[in-house]
Amino acid sequence: MTGLIRAIPDFPIPGILFRDITPVLKDAGGFHAAVDLFVERFKGEDLDCIVAIEARGYMLGAPLAYALGTGFVPVRKPGKLPGTKHVEEYALEYGTNSLEIHDDAVAAGRRVLVVDDLLATGGTAAATGRLLAKLGAHVVGYAFLIELAALDGRAALEGAAVTSFITY
Repeated sequence: MTGLIRAIPDFPIPGILFRDITPVLKDAGGFHAAVDLFVERFKGEDLDCIVAIEARGYMLGAPLAYALGTGFVPVRKPGKLPGTKHVEEYALEYGTNSLEIHDDAVAAGRRVLVVDDLLATGGTAAATGRLLAKLGAHVVGYAFLIELAALDGRAALEGAAVTSFITY
C-alpha cells in the first residue's frame, strides 16, 4: 500500500511534502487494505462511535464505523454545520484553522475513537479532542493511516492511545 501513497512537494505551500492518499482510495485493493488495517486493529474494542475529521478522515472513518457497527460523527471545517455547534481553533504546520462539531453530536461519557488520514503536528486531532471534551465524551484513542514521525504529533495527543499504520 505504501507504493500507492504519493509524495507531492510544495503543497499546499512551499516547503511542505504532502502525502496524498487519493491513489490508495482509487485502487480497490489499496482502499480495502487501508480500511482493513483499522478494522483489524479496533474490532472488539468498546467504542460507541467513530469521530472523523474532514475530509480524508471521513473516507477511512465511515467504513470503519460501518464495519464495527458504531455510529459515525463528522468534525467539520468552519461554516459547514447548521445548528448549534462548538468551535475550536488550532495550529497547522503551515497556518491556523478551526473545526466544528454539533453540540449534541456525542453524549457525555460515550467512548469515541478519532480517525484521520495523517498525523503531522497533532494540531487537528488535538483540537478534535478538545471539542469532544466540551461534550463530555471519552476519547479512547486516535488512529491514523500515516504518521509523519519527525513532526512529533503524538506529543499533542497525550492521554489517549495513538495508532498509526505507516510512518514516514
